[in-house]
Amino acid sequence: MPDGRTPQPTRLEMSGWQNEEDAAMKKAIFVLALIMGVALVAGPVMAQTAPTSVVLKGNPMGGVKFDHAKHQKLVGDKCDTCHHASKPEKAMKAKQEKCQTCHEKTATAPMKTNAKAAFHDAMAKKGICIDCHVKEVAAGKKAPTKCTECHTVKG
Repeated sequence: MPDGRTPQPTRLEMSGWQNEEDAAMKKAIFVLALIMGVALVAGPVMAQTAPTSVVLKGNPMGGVKFDHAKHQKLVGDKCDTCHHASKPEKAMKAKQEKCQTCHEKTATAPMKTNAKAAFHDAMAKKGICIDCHVKEVAAGKKAPTKCTECHTVKG
């Protein structure tokens, strides 16, 4: 400077970047990192979370208190063990849904399977629940196999 003062560095010079392109790249990297950080934090929060337990209602014998967390642990978080893939007649809105979202007390078109039949046949001799329970008992584990052992919730 002609007056003898030392010139003050510009912001660009203070940032350590060589030119405007480097500064723009720094901003782009910062914005991308910010977006990824928000996605990592918000993703699990927005993800569908399974209930700890639910009561399956609608059966005249009584409702079934279903310990979802216990069953989830037994199958190793393999949701499709019980939650089957969507059928073309009624596409799901989420990866897994409540059984009774589609399987109602009375099957209404386009569904062909009512709620009871979604869990077991009329005599509870075969079906998604009883098949697994019988298999567990055969392996020496404790599992309910009689109607009144599952259907315990009144009202």
